[in-house]
Amino acid sequence: QAQLIESGGGLVQAGGSLTLSCAASTRIFNSVTMGWFRRAPGKERLLVAAISFDGNTLYADSVKGRFSISRDNARNTVYLQMNSLKPEDTAVYYCNTKWGTTPWGQGTQVTVSA
Repeated sequence: QAQLIESGGGLVQAGGSLTLSCAASTRIFNSVTMGWFRRAPGKERLLVAAISFDGNTLYADSVKGRFSISRDNARNTVYLQMNSLKPEDTAVYYCNTKWGTTPWGQGTQVTVSA
């Protein structure tokens, strides 16, 4: 069964950093553009970064220059390095294919204090 497991969230002060990880089953991961999404309280889930199988990336304007997405195809894992975190980055973070075509995982909570 297709599976996504996110980890690495936590509580951090503004300006701090976190690295999120997402382990995906092979069936999801192979040759697919993967994305990190986030859902802030009371808001819809939005794509913040995506990476193609060969490493091309894109970012939402709100995180450009601060977040970096990467992937390890041998380990079926995608990462999100988050630097210079802001309180408005507080959200539950999820990974999925860029189009959200796989059942969503539990996500990982990121809380940034002012």
